[in-house]
Amino acid sequence: MPDSKNTSAISDHETDRLKNIASDILLEAKKQGADQAEAAISVGRGLSVNVRLGDVETIEQHRDQGIGITVYKGKKKGSASSTKLDPSSIKEMVSAAYAIAQYAEEDPFSGLPEADQLATNFPDLSLHHPWVLNTEEAIERAVACENAARFYDKRISNSEGASIQTFEGTRVLANSLGFNHGYPASRHSMSCSVIGEQDGSMQRDYWYTTARKASDMEGPVTVGEKASERTVRRLGAKSINTRKCSVMFAAEVSSGLIGHFISAIRGGNLYRKSSFLLDSLGQQIFPSFVNIYEQPLLPQAMGSAAYDSEGVATSARDIVSDGVVQGYVLGSYSARKLGLKSTANAGGVHNLTVEPGNLDFNGMLKEMHTGLLVTELIGQGVNTMTGDYSRGAAGYWVENGEIQFPVEEVTIAGNLKDIYQAIVAVGNDVDLRGNTRTGSILIEQMTLAGC
Repeated sequence: MPDSKNTSAISDHETDRLKNIASDILLEAKKQGADQAEAAISVGRGLSVNVRLGDVETIEQHRDQGIGITVYKGKKKGSASSTKLDPSSIKEMVSAAYAIAQYAEEDPFSGLPEADQLATNFPDLSLHHPWVLNTEEAIERAVACENAARFYDKRISNSEGASIQTFEGTRVLANSLGFNHGYPASRHSMSCSVIGEQDGSMQRDYWYTTARKASDMEGPVTVGEKASERTVRRLGAKSINTRKCSVMFAAEVSSGLIGHFISAIRGGNLYRKSSFLLDSLGQQIFPSFVNIYEQPLLPQAMGSAAYDSEGVATSARDIVSDGVVQGYVLGSYSARKLGLKSTANAGGVHNLTVEPGNLDFNGMLKEMHTGLLVTELIGQGVNTMTGDYSRGAAGYWVENGEIQFPVEEVTIAGNLKDIYQAIVAVGNDVDLRGNTRTGSILIEQMTLAGC
């Protein structure tokens, strides 16, 4: 999978061009009477190919650009956006934002971030690796991926298709405090989903790979075979009786469990008092072996960034240490509402990492001994205010540390405070495909509702 910066359409020259446009936007905002202003510009291009049953379904070439402006008049705020970068459109956009600001309600907590928190150091995080891939090559790879899945096992009866996606773009952020920076980035992915049939019942499953650099992705055959292997393993699934038992979240779904924690300590939910973890700073929420931290400066990682969406400098930091909450997840606005400082999380967390333990996937199954391995979660039954958790689930029943049979149509339930305290182990089978990096997570006991 070749990748090269030399053939990229997104160059340093393009980033510099956008920085100049951002400066012009800020000057226009000042000219129209704004006290403060912030501008964000992004441009990108990509290719998306979808095939099904060996035939091409869609081919899309993406070329897009967008621009947004936020202006402040005193403590009044107005925002506007556009897809045009010419001077006339910029002037109209700034005028629209300024008009909104004049009629907006005053908010004492609004405004740009604190100047001393803005990033001044911009390390090369190796985020830009364009994939030199023409349409014909993309089709070939997608077909190879789907064929590997379709012919993996005779029980594979149909396909939902395979897809290849490439993207590269650059984003520039500037504000009237003197911050003006941007950098190019890329991301690429390949996925496949198939349907299996046995004894009149059908199951579907999928697999995908994604990376900044195409050569870091799994190959087409690997992705296709994994999709089929997962599908075939689910054939013959059945429900089980209601009970309380151990539950192990596979690595590909355990990030959601951690995501609910992050949502509960996010500034917006905290200042609105709509979180079950109000005033949790310094509290023991997890067992003492659980450590959760951000690593925003990892080279080539999916969540890496030198600054957040406001320009506040990121840095490695502990969110949970020895099970104790060390910090919240705050942007500038929510930080001011809470009387705290921004944690550089405007726009989200950066490579959130749950420290892995010593057990691999099979070791985690043996540690559980008997219980439910969850590989798919269904529905949105999570109440961030109370912590109540109830979601449909599918996976496998485990006895004596070995998978026995596939399970479907069950619900797992509990309260997140109890669930977090009941974590027994975190695996070292870390899923690196997303912004949350965690292995499988074993819960000592949850309520399982079945047939």
